[in-house]
Amino acid sequence: MSVFRTHVLLPVDEGTAQAGVFEIKRRLEKELDSRKLLGEVKVLESGSVGIVGKGVILAVYPDRVYYFNVRQEDVPRIVDEHLLKGRIAAGLDHAPIAAMEAEKSKVGLTREQRRVVLDKAWTVDPENIEETLAAGGYAGLEKLFAEKTAPEALIEEIKRSGLRGRGGAGFPTGMKWEFTRKAAGDEKFIICNADEGEPGTFKDRLILEGDPHRLIEAMTIAGYAIGAGRGYVYIRGEYQLSIERLRKAIAQARSYGLLGKNILESGFSFELEIKKGAGAYVCGEETALIESLEGKRGNPRIKPPYPVTHGLWQKPTAVNNVETLANVPAIVVRGADWFRGIGTDKCPGTKVFTILGHVVYPGLVETDMGTSLREIIFGYGGGIQGGKKFKAALLGGAAGVFLPEKLLDVRMDYESLKENKAVLGSGAVLVMDETTSIIDMLFSIAKFFAHESCGQCVPCRVGTRQILDIIYRIRRGRGREGDLESMLALAETMFRSSLCPLGQSLVMPVKSALENFKEEFALACGQAVKS
Repeated sequence: MSVFRTHVLLPVDEGTAQAGVFEIKRRLEKELDSRKLLGEVKVLESGSVGIVGKGVILAVYPDRVYYFNVRQEDVPRIVDEHLLKGRIAAGLDHAPIAAMEAEKSKVGLTREQRRVVLDKAWTVDPENIEETLAAGGYAGLEKLFAEKTAPEALIEEIKRSGLRGRGGAGFPTGMKWEFTRKAAGDEKFIICNADEGEPGTFKDRLILEGDPHRLIEAMTIAGYAIGAGRGYVYIRGEYQLSIERLRKAIAQARSYGLLGKNILESGFSFELEIKKGAGAYVCGEETALIESLEGKRGNPRIKPPYPVTHGLWQKPTAVNNVETLANVPAIVVRGADWFRGIGTDKCPGTKVFTILGHVVYPGLVETDMGTSLREIIFGYGGGIQGGKKFKAALLGGAAGVFLPEKLLDVRMDYESLKENKAVLGSGAVLVMDETTSIIDMLFSIAKFFAHESCGQCVPCRVGTRQILDIIYRIRRGRGREGDLESMLALAETMFRSSLCPLGQSLVMPVKSALENFKEEFALACGQAVKS
């Protein structure tokens, strides 16, 4: 077996592919070959390192130096200076995080992170199952069957771990599995919600692109727990790279006996299929997703009954988010006590956040539950671009909450945010500087909700349009007395009477914007600020 002194990782995701990562790889291999370095330097594709908006990224190991915005003409210099002479190529956009330069690594997405979900997402070739296996992939599945763990015992371990849904609702995962297992029915299903329609959220895409085998392992474990012989991954049709890699991973897992009939000679059989969605925001709601998966229009169902008893084709069904499931293999391998040692008492584990907007380092970060918003924005995100002041952060995407500067130290977990009238949601953190108009932001959100409403129920169909009309008037400088009160009353009525979370959620951005930035709205409406 060849031993290489240096590994060069080229993270491949939708963004780097568009920036020309495959052309850079070919140029790099050509330059290495011309210098007879192919026997010493190994070039590998990996999943995303979590950094976005930086073009093609090239990471050199074991030096742990990242080059950003790499162009083809930069490649010879990187080869000659760094890979031949062992020094950083001067004049290029880079982030050294070697121990000797640790002071430069206290800020930004290249700093050390505790990674549970993303631990292999950027260190192995996601299209090579052998690399995944060598890095510990499928160890949870192997342990489960080697120790002949009963499904009930597995569910108890997940319950004891305190794992909660990472898609937004935060419902205890073990309880959902238990309800599904105990539900009457001769056939049951597990569905992975990879629709990810929340604006500003791309964590599930990067998990799937970087470590597709983790999801396969997790869904097989979940299927065993609830008594399901078949699972479905409902994924956005736009996620082409995720779909391609997941398809390859499913075929590889099946060929290795890790999927299909009699997995690892355990007597348990499980099949997995990919179902592509058409991009409807409402299909992120589990019953609308199920309707779509059945081939119908993606409209939400009236609840109860819930999917755990009447889900896909009216059979008991557990629906879990990608990130939720991605935690499962590590819990099976390391145990509930280990998982509870991370994060907070009521919200154990890590959380993957997407940081966007007016930050220096936009991208993806995985950090402990309970990490402060300030640390995420100024520690990992590098603070506000251009030295401007922080104004607000929209947490959780369009169906989220605007937080002002006074709440920068709030802890990012379900319970702490609930105490501050906020939500964790999908983990999106959209950062706005002092030049941002909250009125413009709310207008964009209202326009999005009006466009994405399925129209099935009157409160949402009519309410979203009326709120959009009001905020449009305010934005144009034609706000009237009573507009703010009317907008809030409409949002609260939608919350109480809409059929699904789409209509129920608009109250959060509306109420938080009006409460936390009331001066801005009152001024636009020609009103005095009421204390």
